[in-house]
Amino acid sequence: MISLDTILQAKDRIEKYIYKTPLEKSMYISNESTNLFFKLENQQKTRSYKIRGALSKITSLNEEERDKGIVAISSGNHGAAVSYASSLLGIGKATVYVPTTTPKTKIEKIKYYGAKVEKAGINYDETHEIGLKQIKESGMTFIDPCSDEVVISGQGTIALEILDENPNIDAILVPIGGGRIITGISIAAKSINPNIQIIGLQTAACPAMIASLKDEKFYEVYPSKESICDALIGGVGYIPYKMAKECIDDIIVVEEEDIKKAITHLVLKEKLIVEPAGAIGVGAVIKNLELFAGKNIAVVLTGGNIDEELLTSIVRGVKI
Repeated sequence: MISLDTILQAKDRIEKYIYKTPLEKSMYISNESTNLFFKLENQQKTRSYKIRGALSKITSLNEEERDKGIVAISSGNHGAAVSYASSLLGIGKATVYVPTTTPKTKIEKIKYYGAKVEKAGINYDETHEIGLKQIKESGMTFIDPCSDEVVISGQGTIALEILDENPNIDAILVPIGGGRIITGISIAAKSINPNIQIIGLQTAACPAMIASLKDEKFYEVYPSKESICDALIGGVGYIPYKMAKECIDDIIVVEEEDIKKAITHLVLKEKLIVEPAGAIGVGAVIKNLELFAGKNIAVVLTGGNIDEELLTSIVRGVKI
């Protein structure tokens, strides 16, 4: 069971290893009636919030589980986090399965921290299926990015930091891929302030959580159109799906073009490097500013690992 207590326990285990990232007000998007704050997880170690969940899980393992070696399935950032955490904690054997389409920047980071990279499948869902088969054969300890209570508790520590720095936040906007980060953040935030709104963000290319809730069906695998948001593609995790109705107040679908505009705004105006999945909340706010009038809004910028060519193309206005 995920609770405020499990999130506080995760905080105690990981806080000496991570950054307490800033919560900074946007001078460009905020106005007289609306205050917008960026939670800068793009400046976290490994440039992604996922180090919180990886460390939460790996620090909870016993010696036997560590000795078996660590394995992850990832679109990139979770794999880098697992690789970094394994190296940091002295675990010599770590393997990460990634889609063949994973950006070069993310693969380089996984390898840099010491894990072995296995490319399999053209998208996350295919990689997940292949990776699970290999994990069963290897007997290694799987660090599940989507449906592990200890991992999700680690992600929830983001909300503790947001509300510690600004208790007056009215709503937190969180990207939804598998759903673990919004689940952890919601449980922590609503335990502290039951009236706070937790708003999810999905790319129009893959609204898997919206479909799951609408159809009342767990879509572990979900088809996607072409997208720049590699971290938001694929189905949802079982725990996030089961807890979605109590954790998520609303979900905004964001078009790919609006995500590109958000990335450009963040680079040119805010001077922040943010990957597409991390910039989606800024795209939602810029497009729908009237929805947030009179409120204090926190947008979680979940990562900064954007491919150089993609970033250059977007900022130059080249159609991707």
